[in-house]
Amino acid sequence: MAGDSDAEKTEPASQQRLNKAREDGDVPRSRELATFTVLMVAGAGLWMTGGSLVGKLEHALQSGLSLDREQVHNPSILIERITSDLVGVLLACLPLAGAIMFIALASPLLIGGWNFSSKAFMPNFMKLNPISGIGNMVSTNSLVELLKAVAKTLVIGAVAWVVIMGQKEAMLGLALEPLNVGSAHVGALMAKAFLFIVGAYGVIALIDAPWQLYHYHDKMKMTRQEVIQESKESDGNPQIKGKIRQMQREMARGRMMQNVPTADVIVTNPTHYAVALKYTDGQKGAPRVVAKGVDDVAAKIRELGLEHKVTMLEAPALARALFKHTDIDEEIPEKLFSAVAEVLAYVYQLRAYKKGEGIYPDRPTRLAVPKEMDPNDPAYTGPGSTLTSNGNNGAMH
Repeated sequence: MAGDSDAEKTEPASQQRLNKAREDGDVPRSRELATFTVLMVAGAGLWMTGGSLVGKLEHALQSGLSLDREQVHNPSILIERITSDLVGVLLACLPLAGAIMFIALASPLLIGGWNFSSKAFMPNFMKLNPISGIGNMVSTNSLVELLKAVAKTLVIGAVAWVVIMGQKEAMLGLALEPLNVGSAHVGALMAKAFLFIVGAYGVIALIDAPWQLYHYHDKMKMTRQEVIQESKESDGNPQIKGKIRQMQREMARGRMMQNVPTADVIVTNPTHYAVALKYTDGQKGAPRVVAKGVDDVAAKIRELGLEHKVTMLEAPALARALFKHTDIDEEIPEKLFSAVAEVLAYVYQLRAYKKGEGIYPDRPTRLAVPKEMDPNDPAYTGPGSTLTSNGNNGAMH
């Protein structure tokens, strides 16, 4: 049963799948909606420009049927006259043709949007497979398309029949009307028939558009296994990603440990935290944190510090504040300048004493660490009060 559930397409299509389908030229389309919009614009264009268009056609017809002796015996004049009449007709048709062309290009924006895919032009020999062709003929989509074609024929045919039969008496009376009156009457009858027939087509389009959207998204649905596989391909296997993150942490820790021997001082807490600081005389900016860690990492920093004779100072509040508010290779916060300056002054005096210069300095014990910078202080205002290292979890101590 689990296998059957996984094989069913129950999950909505992901954005990645929809993007790939668009690249392949597969987007939702409603031919009925596009046809309806073109017909409506064509009808509106004829209504607005019909008078001018009929006038131009009438003038061209009269001009073509009335020739004088000079035009008959001079082909150049005749060709010029015909050309002028044709240009006038084309210019009269231009607004209507432009409107129809514009709406034909813009109608895809209603469903699916514009989409150009070179893959749609590539030959697909699978379409020549007779088995798949027969399968497409008896598919649900083919049945729906057949029912749509039958429904369109019945609905539009029925509407046309009702309109024509309703105007039968008027149509038979056209033969008895004068030419001008009859022409206007014919135009009114055609406009009425057009509105009813295109209106019926619009109802079909309003039904077809939601169906096409539903059918497209139903076709693009995915199985649970496809969703899982796509997630693995896009985001990577979680186990592999975990291994990569672990390797990155180890590499970063290795680079950090290489900086410990160059530090000026290691501030400790005394065993849970260790932060190595470095300041170069004459450099711009404040001292920087070159290494930091808790628990096992802190122990390794202290071990390297002892091995390379780096001065270590026990200052719990300062160690916690530096660890919390400064990342590797970042300058210390401004609020800790005073405390760190006192620590570095102690380090420099201690170096001078070891060289035989000056007296042994007093170890600083009351450093000016603002309470709001110390995560252990009740007045702390920073985000959270529990510190963890990249590789080892450790509660605040």
